Amino acid sequence: MTRDVAILIFPEVELLDFCGPYEVFAVAGREGTPPPVRVFTVAKEKGPILTRRGFDVLPQRTLAEMEAPHVVVIPGGQGARAAMLDEEILGWVRRTAARAEIVLSVCTGALILAKAGLLDGLAATTHHTVLEGLRDLAPRTEVRTGVRYVDNGQLITAAGIAAGIDGALHVIRRLLGTDHAHRTAQYMEYPWADGA
Repeated sequence: MTRDVAILIFPEVELLDFCGPYEVFAVAGREGTPPPVRVFTVAKEKGPILTRRGFDVLPQRTLAEMEAPHVVVIPGGQGARAAMLDEEILGWVRRTAARAEIVLSVCTGALILAKAGLLDGLAATTHHTVLEGLRDLAPRTEVRTGVRYVDNGQLITAAGIAAGIDGALHVIRRLLGTDHAHRTAQYMEYPWADGA
């Protein structure tokens, strides 16, 4: 079975927040025929997206074209503040999260999940500079500090920026097994700590 991974992107998205997980899923997907995973960037429209660091990215799919991915990745960045107020994005996040096997947020992507009402009663983490903001936005969420990611089952939140790589490797471990996750990390030359 091939699983589709949809990585949301939006203006001012943090580059490594989405590129780190993209690389993990792309590398993990290189093994096997058919591939075990396929990864796509997804945005409201097909036009160029200017990331937080001034890098233009062309999304591969629109929100309407990716309504039922198996895995959803919600990155952060300065643009997360605008994205969490965008009803079209929030609606897509709610709909896809309801059907997905796993939803992974990275950094301030947790704020988008919180605004969508998906963190109530769960534990979560985010970038260390935004922990208090997450507490304010999601008072019924247990906000954890000092961890790379928090796994609630279907919903996983990763801390800031590079922690998204750890979170994505954890997703690969859950979906495809520990050996596959270790091979992915080894191929990437990434010193995966193999734990939260």
